[in-house]
Amino acid sequence: MPGWGSFSYTYGPIIAVLGLVVLVLILRWGFSRGHSLVTPPAQPGAPTDYGLLVPAAEPITGQDAERMRTALAAAGIACNVARTTDGLRILVWPADLARAQGVLGTRPGG
Repeated sequence: MPGWGSFSYTYGPIIAVLGLVVLVLILRWGFSRGHSLVTPPAQPGAPTDYGLLVPAAEPITGQDAERMRTALAAAGIACNVARTTDGLRILVWPADLARAQGVLGTRPGG
């Protein structure tokens, strides 16, 4: 069996220690907290927390929201469905609010 010469007693422990250090670093990275690659679920905000978008309708169920979103998209109106702290809201740009309410036949709050 070939040997490393007179340094074989030095290289063996150094390689073992380096291997353990690499293993410890990988395990520390793998089990660390607060650095998840998975995005947490979105938290609902107040209806006023969506920048310039304003509520055009207040659907009761997710099916109603999807039906309204589809109707607005067919009319060429950009919209978003948001789950707010007050329930579901169809959000549109202020310039499209009157036209969106006309398409949906609704008014916010009612």
